Amino acid sequence: MPRQPRFVIVGHPQHVIIRGNNRDIIFKRRNDYLFFLAKLGEAIEKYQCQLHAYVLMTNHVHLLISPETECAISKVIQAVGRSYVQYFNKKYHRTGTLWEGRYKASLIDSEVYALICYRYIELNPVRANMVMSPEDYRWSSYAFNAQGMINNLITPHYLYCRLGTTKSERAEAYRRLFNGYFPEKQASHIRDATNKCWAIGSAEFIKNLSKTERPLTPSKRGGDRRSKSFNGV
Repeated sequence: MPRQPRFVIVGHPQHVIIRGNNRDIIFKRRNDYLFFLAKLGEAIEKYQCQLHAYVLMTNHVHLLISPETECAISKVIQAVGRSYVQYFNKKYHRTGTLWEGRYKASLIDSEVYALICYRYIELNPVRANMVMSPEDYRWSSYAFNAQGMINNLITPHYLYCRLGTTKSERAEAYRRLFNGYFPEKQASHIRDATNKCWAIGSAEFIKNLSKTERPLTPSKRGGDRRSKSFNGV
């Protein structure tokens, strides 16, 4: 089956997932996370991307990232992936691939889904029962977005900036977004869309996208079989 082309609109965020091969662990020690983040910072600066939110799980990574050029995200992922595999294989005396093929990505309707994706990404450790609260997990953007901690990797999305007129107001308003329950149906929709490279957004957003030779959303026809292999957080 031919590879599906990814949707890219310059300036529009994408939710990106990078998984370890066979869902194997890709971060073992503190320095592994630090090395990955350092390379991510270098790559987003070099290839002109804005990173809004992220979480590094033990066997996969989530990013909410906006490209400033059409090929920017793919270049970032390639650069980080290549450097990290070399580092990881050398450190742990292994060979071969580390990643599960191509990264997964979905184009996001900013007005509807940007802040929802922020929450989805930073709540991953909570859904995985690793921590009780996102503030308890070190390897995410939550400390910046919700607590005002310095993080040079992050460029706030304009919708995040609308949360308040000062840094403290924005952080406080952002924390309130986490007070409510995050519906599993919504989380499942984001997962499916990203794993299958669909666009996520309102009906108007989907309608206004340029015509494409591949589907933007799930088929409405019956008999759709959903793979259980993609049901991880």
